[in-house]
Amino acid sequence: MDYLIIGQGLAGTLIGYRLEQAGHRVHYADAAEQTAASSVAAGVINPITGRRFVRSWRIDELLPEARELYAQLENTLGVRLWHDLPLIRTLFNRGEQNDWLSRGGDPGYAQYLDDTPNLGSLPELTYPAFSYVGVRQTARVDLRRLVQTFRSRILATGRFTASVIDYGALPPGYDRYIFCEGWRARYNPYFNYLPHGGTKGEALLVDTGDAPVLKRMFKHRVFLVPQIEGGYWVGASSSNAFTDDGPTGATATFLEDRLREVLRVPYTVTAHLAAVRPTVRDRRMLLGRHPQHPELYIFNGLGTKGASLAPLGSKWLYDLLERGIPVPAEVSIDRFSDQGAG
Repeated sequence: MDYLIIGQGLAGTLIGYRLEQAGHRVHYADAAEQTAASSVAAGVINPITGRRFVRSWRIDELLPEARELYAQLENTLGVRLWHDLPLIRTLFNRGEQNDWLSRGGDPGYAQYLDDTPNLGSLPELTYPAFSYVGVRQTARVDLRRLVQTFRSRILATGRFTASVIDYGALPPGYDRYIFCEGWRARYNPYFNYLPHGGTKGEALLVDTGDAPVLKRMFKHRVFLVPQIEGGYWVGASSSNAFTDDGPTGATATFLEDRLREVLRVPYTVTAHLAAVRPTVRDRRMLLGRHPQHPELYIFNGLGTKGASLAPLGSKWLYDLLERGIPVPAEVSIDRFSDQGAG
């Protein structure tokens, strides 16, 4: 069976890889000038999120699936993608400290919480905070390297088309079409009845020169994520009001103001990144087959947790495509069937 995947960001790459491994012929189409959120994202795997220290949705399923799939891709592509990195986050007051400690008494949380983390070089690099705690089983996935290396591979075999797809005249010769367009899916006439959202995020890349290297991710006012090539990813901002997906000076100023509250060593901004993340109002993925066009499918809405969500989401879609197994109701586009499909 032949597939055309429209959009070769993280979602398109992972479902395409699974289909290729099953022996299918897969072609990809993407507009070269469009920025995918996966090329800007930090790629953080984080089981405990938010100010209330909530365990991420289905994290016990997400983690092993992510580790396995990214390991397979590392072997196939010959690059390192998965980097185990401890996460240190700060608590601002005793109330937050009590909330954290109460979470530790929950059997579902204990394996992810570290009350006395090793801070490494954190005290040398940053101003002191009220208290520090750690999150276990955290990692960084090099999403940019994944997408770029995979694209080089499919370009070399003539399976990538750099163009915008005409919805009114889909390229013929394919049995199924999978739309992985990110936030631009709102313009897709087949799936525009779904509640596509978009959140613009911006981040900085900074270099701290000869300062000690922080071999940990750190969350305090901003997120600091060490980069393998040196320096740190710093972010991210979040805005639902945007007119384009480019970086803005006001956001750079905002991020630098927060960074100066954290870092006690000099730094240089080496890059300013921006992209729009695809979001859904109920914060769940969009997976499934079009109710009126059975050859059309969608894999979208990964939001801020794409690095951890995409491996399991791609497995669910693969099982639907290959085995006819329905995707979980929580992520199925059938949950919006009352809104009508075009």
